[in-house]
Amino acid sequence: MSLPDGPKLPSVSVSPSAEIVEGSSVTLTCSSDANPAANYTWYKENGNPDLQRLSEEPQLVFSSIQSSHSGQYYCTAENKLGRKTSEYMYIDVKYGPKLPSVSVSPSAEIVEGSSVTLTCSSDANPAANYTWYKENQTLPHGQQGIYHFTSISSEDRGNYYCKSENHHGHINSTSQFIDVQYGPKLPSVSVSPSAEIVEGSSVNLTCSSDANPAAKYTWYKENEDSPKASGQIFTITDFRAEHSGNYYCEAQNRRGRQNSTLHLTVVAGSMKSVAAGSITAIFLAIIFLCAFLFIRRKRSSKQTTEPGERPDNQAQVRRRVQSESSLTWKHLNNLFIYSFYEEYLLRCVISFSRGSSVGLDSTKDKTLQYNIHIHSHTNYPHLPHPTPLPRHHQNDV
Repeated sequence: MSLPDGPKLPSVSVSPSAEIVEGSSVTLTCSSDANPAANYTWYKENGNPDLQRLSEEPQLVFSSIQSSHSGQYYCTAENKLGRKTSEYMYIDVKYGPKLPSVSVSPSAEIVEGSSVTLTCSSDANPAANYTWYKENQTLPHGQQGIYHFTSISSEDRGNYYCKSENHHGHINSTSQFIDVQYGPKLPSVSVSPSAEIVEGSSVNLTCSSDANPAAKYTWYKENEDSPKASGQIFTITDFRAEHSGNYYCEAQNRRGRQNSTLHLTVVAGSMKSVAAGSITAIFLAIIFLCAFLFIRRKRSSKQTTEPGERPDNQAQVRRRVQSESSLTWKHLNNLFIYSFYEEYLLRCVISFSRGSSVGLDSTKDKTLQYNIHIHSHTNYPHLPHPTPLPRHHQNDV
């Protein structure tokens, strides 16, 4: 029979004795030799023993232990003969990273050329490793959760996020948009239509520049102080010779300004006039040619053709025209002349095909046809009055 005795120094054990992972079941056990048997109470370090008793049982059970349960635990064994306190038992709960937070320094506007630091932090046990990404592309370094730009550029603008991981898990942060502000890059300027500018046509000048914030555009003409227009597109609706010259576009935002120049000149206007004059001269020559052939045909017919006899066929007429005419045939693709002895009408049909050398617009896939009618008696009374057309030939034309 043992003698009454106060509790001995309590011993504390933990189960499982291996690594404790968040979410698992964990049991702490307190035991002490005492007579009579001791009563047990569990406490956590830094707590008030009188207010924060965790359990009054020999065992402290965590059915699903959490990261917040990590810390120092101890127990007391007490009977009517005394009270003893155990040594501390440290519970280290392992867990995967919590959602990372991302911070940017400086937190104000980021200007091209400045120094910028991104920091990623995540609660994890053991401590997490970090990986930085831009638009799903892995960035080098940054294992300690810090990514540094010594001189940030416009190309660095975009969405960034970090991944925090240890052998218990991994998790990505939300994206952080890095908005790098910069002045306008050298503007690109263009003119539409890009072909030769025809006098009287409408011309659009377009200017574009990469800038953040977006650039504002102003158009100037060289040697003129006041701007011609504002906006990305400058339209000249009726282009004249006096509009020729150098124009430049200025792109500007609060970070800077840049400009680019282009030269405009009327190239096709004079050519158009020359082409129109050439066509007019050819038409006048054809009219005189038709009149000449008509008179010649009439005289020849009186000398060689008997009454009722039909004139030369069309092929003969064409051969005669080609041999006797001084018309420059290289300007015409086809010339067909139909002459009928019995009537007073000579028809000259001029067909210009696409790409002819008389100045027609070669971009239109069409045939331009002119019919020139010369009435010998009605419009030209000086011509000899021919014999009336026989009734059975009146519908030949």
